[in-house]
Amino acid sequence: RIVDKINNSIGQDPDAISIIGVLDIYGFESFKVNSFEQLCINMTNEKLQQHFNQHVFKMEQEEYTRDEIDWSYVEFVDNQDVLDLIEKKPGGIIALLDEACMFPKSTHETFAQKMYQTYKSHKRFSKPKLARTAFTINHYAGDVTYQADYFLDKNKDYVVAEHQALLNSSRCSFVANLFPPLPEESSKQSKFSSIGTRFKQQLQALMETLSTTEPHYIRCVKPNTVLKPGIFENDNVLNQLRCGGVLEAIRISCAGYPTKRTFDEFIDRFGVLAPELVDSSDEKTACAAICDKMGLKG
Repeated sequence: RIVDKINNSIGQDPDAISIIGVLDIYGFESFKVNSFEQLCINMTNEKLQQHFNQHVFKMEQEEYTRDEIDWSYVEFVDNQDVLDLIEKKPGGIIALLDEACMFPKSTHETFAQKMYQTYKSHKRFSKPKLARTAFTINHYAGDVTYQADYFLDKNKDYVVAEHQALLNSSRCSFVANLFPPLPEESSKQSKFSSIGTRFKQQLQALMETLSTTEPHYIRCVKPNTVLKPGIFENDNVLNQLRCGGVLEAIRISCAGYPTKRTFDEFIDRFGVLAPELVDSSDEKTACAAICDKMGLKG
């Protein structure tokens, strides 16, 4: 609702075919105490890291393979197993959390024990020694230990019906739109809605939107861990670049082909070098012939 209000106020054309968007989110978080909020934020960063991998590594190299270009494949770390651990349904952490929220007798201890039992052999999940509710996930950017305390409370999206109706009847249209009327519910359990599940759905919608765009990535790197100017921690910066796949991306950029043209664009630009070949050959053959005539490897 707030985003809609902002878009309307700046006069965004709803019929616009092309848009330029800026996506700015919280970076990867790892504090002394990490809770449900950090899990959601880090899941988002895992999704965006996968999107980065998909575009910079997988799609780029698949294009070289399709074009039969001699190419040494650059390996990258696939984080799909981390995403499955968190969001897979059934079996993911969010699914287990939703299940726990629907049982009145569930506590954060029973939820943690369920995770320990379910993921005891998962390579991305571990239980700290002597922990009763804490668990550690091996994210693409490093290990993060979460405290399962309050996970159940934070995941429940419960609003008193009377409060919902009161706010919906507000004379301020902005407030009223934030609290639309609740749908008729024949079964509260079947209509259970959680913060985690809704966040996951919204994140998926965002990724579907991003998949239709031509992305450009801006990587933010922390120069030090003490948040003070004039301090540059080499090892810390290098680790961030390594975890984010930046070093592998640089390797692809150095070894790859930054300028791309379709066959017809190439012929339009350089066909004058071999006009006798352009009309008598198909586009791909003509492009290869032009390169051969100029002594270039194509």
